[in-house]
Amino acid sequence: MAKNTPSDNKDRIYSSKQEEVRDFSFNDQVADVFPDMIARSVPGYKNIIDGIGKLSAIFAQDNTHIYDLGCSLGAASLSMAKQIDKTGLEIIGIDNSAAMVSRCQRNVNNYNYGSPIHIIKDDIACIDFKPASVIVMNFTLQFIDKTKRDALMMKIHEALVPGGILILSEKIKLGHPKIDSAIIDCHHEFKRENGYSELEIAQKRTALENVMILDEFTEHENRLKAAGFSAVSIWYQQFNFASFCAIKGE
Repeated sequence: MAKNTPSDNKDRIYSSKQEEVRDFSFNDQVADVFPDMIARSVPGYKNIIDGIGKLSAIFAQDNTHIYDLGCSLGAASLSMAKQIDKTGLEIIGIDNSAAMVSRCQRNVNNYNYGSPIHIIKDDIACIDFKPASVIVMNFTLQFIDKTKRDALMMKIHEALVPGGILILSEKIKLGHPKIDSAIIDCHHEFKRENGYSELEIAQKRTALENVMILDEFTEHENRLKAAGFSAVSIWYQQFNFASFCAIKGE
């Protein structure tokens, strides 16, 4: 991988031919360009972030906790902090990347909203959750070992208070080879329109293929229902990028 990142914070990580494309990781190089990378790579990302804030404002309950699991640079945490009007809330952002946590903390320090935001470096599978009314996983589960996903969803369901919500955003498989191929083509065109070259698209795909393992929506739905959620629905989708909400029964 390139040793230096341009100072303009544009994502050029895969712009040069690499002899060996290493597995993608959320390191300092990625953290430095993450806002540009995510905006140019994930269709509808700004809409999802805004929607997370709006949904959280509806489901947040006084004197509970809100978790942003895999918080990266804190976009979802800040969206919730801006839009929720409840008392006694604490927003807790958790990420296992030291590079992301460091920059996220700086982002959070630049804002002053009603609900405090605390950023923690940790493995989300090891967290002892406090009673929560909102838990967010924004493009995080797809990077977690598939064998650990069922247990994590059960743990999240247990942590939520009655009427609480999980907001889960994921890149998904669509379940039909021709449809999947067509939608992948649409996503690649989205990247081209945002200035990525064929080399960048190809090398990024190689970097992700061993670390980002996708599920179909039906897999997500079945997992969430098995964990105990009473209602599961897609609330936003563009191409194969979707965000679901799952509610714990009253």
